[in-house]
Amino acid sequence: MEPRSPHTVLNIALIGDHDPQITAHRAISEALQRAAETAGLNVQAQWLATDSLTPQTDLSLFDGFWCTPGSPYRSLEGALLAITHAREQRRPYLGTCAGFQHAILEYARHVLGWTDAEHGETAPDSPRAVISPLSCSLVEAHDRIRFVDGTLIAKAYGALETHEGYHCRYGINPEFESALLDGDLRASGHDAQGDLRAIELKGHPFFVATLFQPERAALEGRTPALASAFLAACASQRQ
Repeated sequence: MEPRSPHTVLNIALIGDHDPQITAHRAISEALQRAAETAGLNVQAQWLATDSLTPQTDLSLFDGFWCTPGSPYRSLEGALLAITHAREQRRPYLGTCAGFQHAILEYARHVLGWTDAEHGETAPDSPRAVISPLSCSLVEAHDRIRFVDGTLIAKAYGALETHEGYHCRYGINPEFESALLDGDLRASGHDAQGDLRAIELKGHPFFVATLFQPERAALEGRTPALASAFLAACASQRQ
């Protein structure tokens, strides 16, 4: 990607309830800064608390949306509003951990029409909890991820395998997985046990979500490949 003029600012919305105690939240700021400097981009990131988002919020001001870890969100509906906007308006979207979970929930409700779809963390008794507790909690864990060849995430990493860190207790409910992945939502990454760990939307310029937290690499002095790919997609959309 050619460096853009330093006068061109990419406005990035960070969807989530910012908490400096959350490791991933500290990592995201560092990840964006490192990725922006590497690409010669001027990036301004703004945290949008989920309970501040309403149908009147002007989301057209943002070039891209990163839906961040830290569930349960103060407003599930606020988070879904932003995800719907990114999906429908074809704005680059990156979801990590809770951003993965809520991207699936938004798709279930607003694309598949499952109006009763719920997140098992906030509605554990729902008969349509598309997000459910993981069989093995991934709190401060690391695991190997294998990517599906030809996917956006595989292109971002320039490889078909990586190791990443997690801090997560919920993932896609296996009961609904095949139905959820029967259309434009596609699996793009699995862990060593074959469990789904990354998804993306077919036909969207950049809509990628991971259960792992690639942003953590920035705290180890590395530029996360997905942060770079996300910003590149935002810059491309601006052009």
